[in-house]
Amino acid sequence: MPALAADALGTMTAVARERGDFARVRLFTYPGVLVSHPDLIEEVLIAQNRGFVKSLATRRLRAVLGSGLLTSDGDFWRRQRRLAQPAFHRDRIAAYAAVMVDAAERVAGTWRDGQQCDVHDEMMRLTLEIVGKTLFSANVGGAAQEIGRAVDDALHFLIRRINSPWVLLPDWVPSPGYGRFIRARRHLDRVVYQMIADHRRQGDRDDLLSMLLQAQDEDGQPMSDRQVRDEVMTLFLAGHETTAIALSWTWYLLAQHPEVERRLTAELAEVLGGRLPTPADLPSLTYIGHVVAESLRLYPPAWSMGRQATRNLEIGGQPVRKGTVILISQWVLHRDARFFQDPEAFRPERWEDGLAQRLPRFAYFPFGGGPRQCIGNGFALMEATLLLATLAQRYRLALVPGQSIGLDPTITLRPRGGIQMLLHLR
Repeated sequence: MPALAADALGTMTAVARERGDFARVRLFTYPGVLVSHPDLIEEVLIAQNRGFVKSLATRRLRAVLGSGLLTSDGDFWRRQRRLAQPAFHRDRIAAYAAVMVDAAERVAGTWRDGQQCDVHDEMMRLTLEIVGKTLFSANVGGAAQEIGRAVDDALHFLIRRINSPWVLLPDWVPSPGYGRFIRARRHLDRVVYQMIADHRRQGDRDDLLSMLLQAQDEDGQPMSDRQVRDEVMTLFLAGHETTAIALSWTWYLLAQHPEVERRLTAELAEVLGGRLPTPADLPSLTYIGHVVAESLRLYPPAWSMGRQATRNLEIGGQPVRKGTVILISQWVLHRDARFFQDPEAFRPERWEDGLAQRLPRFAYFPFGGGPRQCIGNGFALMEATLLLATLAQRYRLALVPGQSIGLDPTITLRPRGGIQMLLHLR
């Protein structure tokens, strides 16, 4: 499907709408199926999840992420999930709220009335600082630009490789940009392994890395340094980018819908009265929660996922051969008129009357679903809400006129070329 590489969002949407909920496609040398109904997705992700592994494209991310929760499979994944789960308990992540709000306050303190900025860059910088503090108890702000460049170099190489026939070759076969990729990976490894060594030497710092180092399986065995490195790299790279993307699209949508922005700021004024938000405020910030949910519906940072069949099986009564790649797209499902009235419109109020409880299980799934649902979904939702509540009390963001905002659907759904915005002090 050459069209998939050229226009993934448009092609997937067209295939789903024109060829139905179970559409056979060809992906380089692999047979594929695009499934676009919640019931079929539930079969893949829950009922028959042990008949699938992550897709080849996701497995290629092991070149950077190693065998972390995102890329591993089978019994090893289940062990790692059990070991990591306590670090993401609700009470544990609530303890990081102050770190999130303090970081947002510092960023707001650097903004100036009338300033123009790329809001995506600003959100990436903010969430990178937060992931550094919550993962490592470390201030990565001074090294943020260097770390961010290494992250981009590594991911851009993998994106180019995944979206080309190079994806079929082993990781060790060099392709264009391979040397730069190796240098970036070595830099990230140095940072992470140094953090692990510091934590082992200095003891518990009450952060996520400390929790991972203390975790033991049922046989009393902890993770090795390599296993900890892989989980930290996954949380470090995936954790900050996805939230930054979600916030970037949320600011973009708010700037286009002043009536939504006014209602959001009115709720902030009523609930917070100018003070900083805390986790205790989250149940009262219902409209801002709807805004975040609607932004994640229209622009899900994780816009698609893939699985590969490890045996012959059936989905929806249709035969699926071993080796077949199953494509699932949040972008397609979240904009399906069967489940969302006026699906292209930004309408946070659609979530006010219990829509989330009425929807089929996989009509809306920005964090995936089933046993492999994103382990950090609670962390990400709290972070997005607290950061938005903190910054929106101080500033209104307006789109710089004349720019064309594009979509860059690679591993995540980034805004192509960023989003230029003007900051207006309230």
